[in-house]
Amino acid sequence: MGWLHWERFMCNIDCDKDPNNCISESLYMQMADVMVKEGWKEAGYEYVCIDDCWPSHQRDAKGRLQADPKRFPGGIKKLADYVHSKGLKLGIYADVGKNTCAGYPGSLGYYETDAQTFADWGVDLLKFDGCNMDWKLLGEGYVNMSKALNQTGASILYSCEWPLYEWQFRQPNYTAIRETCNHWRNYADVYDSWNSVKSILDWTASHQDIIGPSAGPGGWNDPDMLVIGNFGLSHDQQESQMALWAIMAAPLLMSNDLRDICPRSKDLLQNRRIIAISQDPLGRQGYRTVDSFEVWERPLYKNQLAIAVLNKQEIGGPRGFSISVAPGWKICSPQCNVTQILPQFKEIGVQTLNSKVVVSVNPSGTALLTVTPINRVLTGSHKLHWQDTPVKHNMPFLK
Repeated sequence: MGWLHWERFMCNIDCDKDPNNCISESLYMQMADVMVKEGWKEAGYEYVCIDDCWPSHQRDAKGRLQADPKRFPGGIKKLADYVHSKGLKLGIYADVGKNTCAGYPGSLGYYETDAQTFADWGVDLLKFDGCNMDWKLLGEGYVNMSKALNQTGASILYSCEWPLYEWQFRQPNYTAIRETCNHWRNYADVYDSWNSVKSILDWTASHQDIIGPSAGPGGWNDPDMLVIGNFGLSHDQQESQMALWAIMAAPLLMSNDLRDICPRSKDLLQNRRIIAISQDPLGRQGYRTVDSFEVWERPLYKNQLAIAVLNKQEIGGPRGFSISVAPGWKICSPQCNVTQILPQFKEIGVQTLNSKVVVSVNPSGTALLTVTPINRVLTGSHKLHWQDTPVKHNMPFLK
């Protein structure tokens, strides 16, 4: 959980004309300040992440990456120290290829050098992009950077875009990806629009049987940033993104301006009940189970279930949907307790397998609920097969 600059601030490097919004150390320091003062840290958001366009166009005399001296006069080490002083963590961006997507120096040929540089600076997360690289060498590059990070002895979360670039040519090897990365992008960048969010949901649902089994404590599918609090989504659509990202066990990395975010968006992003679903310790990714209306279900710890009901229509008024027809409703035998979290919190109460519970959902909105079985004997163990063989970068529950 954290904040990432890219979707909102992109590659704005003109600090003369736009000093408050350009990619500079001041921007990240201000975000760190707000995250502490405005309850973001307390809610669980802990990473302040730099994306592309931070470095100088030239490496230093020793071949090391260096921050743009005008926009980052103190350097990344000073920025990391500042972020750490707030009890937060710093993320940084690099690329597996010769250049980054925006044309800055990439890490190809410098994996060990760059990994050690990031460790020396005190970086806590590396987002490693996949531009300007032969797709046949992507896997080798991502594995080599993982090894280089481990060799530093530092604890650096590793965010990969390996499958995103490989899907264009073949189905990626998710066993290898999970062994290498902590979370990984699969699909195109999110934009501040409902069509973009919908396309990510549709792609994820159509590939869920391939990508879902790889997700769990220590490694997560990443559908990209939360764009809640910007300009392109209605509030219902913002609720839909937040609810579905929680159901998908996605990293919650916001890209917005925390200095100027409306109260409703802030309350949504800090909603402790939604965050509890997102960070559920069972670590299972949710699945789409009904397509006609669009129902997503996520198994939770202690045999609980989260259900998200998305109204895909974008015209007309609210529609009613009976959650009793959802496949997961079978846990209500003999009884269950149902709580609605979105769009308004409501204790629906004790229900049975034969109950008819109808929720009203606005166009492009989502109803989010939790279902807790009553008087059910828990059997077996929730232990997941990959928990027996963790790799160093697989640090659980750091979404």
